[in-house]
Amino acid sequence: MFAIIETGGKQYRVEEGLELNVDLLQAETGNTLNIDSVLLVDKDGDTKIGEPFVQGASVECEVLGHIRGDKVVVFHKLSKKDARKTQGHRQDYTQIKVKSITA
Repeated sequence: MFAIIETGGKQYRVEEGLELNVDLLQAETGNTLNIDSVLLVDKDGDTKIGEPFVQGASVECEVLGHIRGDKVVVFHKLSKKDARKTQGHRQDYTQIKVKSITA
């Protein structure tokens, strides 16, 4: 059984027991999080597609913690002007573990 959920403007394919990093969510470590924005649910070939979300479907997740991603270096150079600018960025993520999928 798997589902496709939407969180933080991105879509993720999740299964029970899967650990993944999603964009930062306002949730405490150790708390249970219920995601209702389920776009698709597949259970043994029986597929339910939402318009846009599947009615009555939800994914229960446990918040494992908050982390920061790898640094991405952004470098701008204007040719013929001798102008350079270097900037770094680290994205904040929330680690979650999928406990159950209900449809």
